[in-house]
Amino acid sequence: MNKFLLPAFLVISLLLSCAKSNNTEVEVYNNDFENGDLQNILNGKISRFNGSSVLGNFNNEGFNLTVNNLPSHEVVEITFDLYIHDSWEGVQSANDQTNGPDIWQMTIDDKLYIYTTFANFDCIPGNFCPPQSYPADYPAQSNNPKTGASRTDLPGFCSQVEKSDGTTLYKIHKKISHSSKQLELNCLDVLKEKYQADPKCDESWSIDNLQIKAVNIR
Repeated sequence: MNKFLLPAFLVISLLLSCAKSNNTEVEVYNNDFENGDLQNILNGKISRFNGSSVLGNFNNEGFNLTVNNLPSHEVVEITFDLYIHDSWEGVQSANDQTNGPDIWQMTIDDKLYIYTTFANFDCIPGNFCPPQSYPADYPAQSNNPKTGASRTDLPGFCSQVEKSDGTTLYKIHKKISHSSKQLELNCLDVLKEKYQADPKCDESWSIDNLQIKAVNIR
C-alpha cells in the first residue's frame, strides 16, 4: 500500500470501528412460551403445536403485549415465527364475504405496520391458485399462495381434521422507528369462513419465539 494512503486508511477504519461500537442493542423481551409465561399479554393463550408451545391459536381475535421501561433507543427490532394454520383463502371472495379475504395485521402503539392476507393452498399447475397479499399489504393480490414462507411442510393445527391444508411458517422481522419507554404490540386477524362448526380447526394462526430489541444507533 502507498505510504501516503496508509494514514488515511487507518483513520477511516478507526472512525468506522467507533461508529460500530456506538451502536447498542438491548433485548427487552424474549418468549418461546415453553414455560407458560403470559405476563403483560392480554388475551394470551398457549397451545401445543408440532411439539412446541405457541401463543395461540387465534381465530377472529388476537393478543396485546405491553413492554415497559425500555432503555434509551431510536429503533425497535421485532422478530417472531408466524404460523398460518389450515385453510386461509387470501384475497378470495372479497365480494361475497363468504370465504375471505383472510386478513392478518400487526400494530405497534396503535400504528399499523402489517395489514395483509395469506392463502394457504398448494398451487397445482392447471388449477386456480387463490392469491395472497403477503409480503405486500392488502388489497394487493399479485402473490402466489405461501410466497415468502420459510416452511410449507408443517401439519395442520387440528389433528382430527381428515384433510388439512397444513401450516405455513413465516419469519416476521420488522425494524421500526421508536423512542418511547413503553411499547404495545398488537396482532389480530379478520377471518371469514361461514358454515364451519369449529372455525379454529378450519383456519387460525399462532406465533412463537417472540423477541424485541431496543436499538440505539448513535
